[in-house]
Amino acid sequence: MSGRPVKHSVTLRGHRTSVSLEDEFWAEFRAIATAKGISINALVSEIDTERGIEMGLASAIRLFVLRSLRDRLPKAD
Repeated sequence: MSGRPVKHSVTLRGHRTSVSLEDEFWAEFRAIATAKGISINALVSEIDTERGIEMGLASAIRLFVLRSLRDRLPKAD
């Protein structure tokens, strides 16, 4: 896997756009969408709706993936 971001096209509010993420983030993002039973585009739309106007879409996706991974970790006693 490369550390360089990889550009993928997604559809957001009926328009095609591209998002650049590292391979590891794309792989985990796909796994999250699959686990939720929704498409990548649907998950991108959810994240887009919740992000603030100050945050880029790629950053919002990375933070979403990070939070999802953290939520799966066992809680410390």
